[in-house]
Amino acid sequence: MPLFTNTAKSQAVPATVAAGFTAGARAAAASRLPMPGSSPHRLDILSYNIQAGVYTSRYRHYVTQSWKHVLPHRERLNNLDRLVTLLGSYDLVGLQEVDAGSLRSGFIDQTEYLAHRARFPHWYRQINRSLGKFAQHSNGLLSRYRPYEIIEHRLPGLPGRGAILVRFGRGDEALTVCIIHVALGRRARVRQLGYVGELVAQYPHVILLGDLNCGPDAAELRTLKQRGDLVEPACDCDKKTFPSWRPMRNIDHILVSPTLGVEEVKVLDYPYSDHLPVSVALNLPETIELTV
Repeated sequence: MPLFTNTAKSQAVPATVAAGFTAGARAAAASRLPMPGSSPHRLDILSYNIQAGVYTSRYRHYVTQSWKHVLPHRERLNNLDRLVTLLGSYDLVGLQEVDAGSLRSGFIDQTEYLAHRARFPHWYRQINRSLGKFAQHSNGLLSRYRPYEIIEHRLPGLPGRGAILVRFGRGDEALTVCIIHVALGRRARVRQLGYVGELVAQYPHVILLGDLNCGPDAAELRTLKQRGDLVEPACDCDKKTFPSWRPMRNIDHILVSPTLGVEEVKVLDYPYSDHLPVSVALNLPETIELTV
């Protein structure tokens, strides 16, 4: 199964090779039809920072269980298996803090593993920070629809942060999905979100999702919304996502273009990382055509 990463700032990857395919995956995809959404114009989306499969339930675990971030352990795979049922109920999933296959993950590409287990026919992973055999820090995409184009972007600042830009369809009526995980430091985050805002501004139908490491009132997030012409759908819930065991901060976000109709937004009580996942159900314009 071919997988691709790049060393350039951005690179287009033909969707026919960017999305992993095997006979088993194609058969699994066929068994999943129709889509989880009620119609081709409803899209159920999830964003989840999975912390490379590590379950954290106390602040002290960052110290006492820090070895889990560098060494393999069997609980990691069990934890990934707990995610499968949740992920499998969505049409499109953006993952952050995924390992692309190293010592700590037992040399398992976690995006690929979750794609097959949750029966997603199309998947892609972007390695943002490679530490050789010790760690492969990545973003990931799982999709029930076939991408037309996938482009990787390296974000400004120190190496290690990236964005996956995915186009579903062609021309002005294509749907553009951007998956990001930006820096902890505010100075770098301002540059990165500014870059992403300029990047998505050229597209009319955008879904941007990821771990933005800042709250909804942060100036850099307001700038991103203004530059990219994006809105953050209102949520009836508290919408705090971090830390998962006692959520106090809203740092995981899904932003959309005003052209996309929002049905529902949720923060899910699924604490198998140090973040909680965020989901949104969208109604797409009829002019957007998605291909399975």
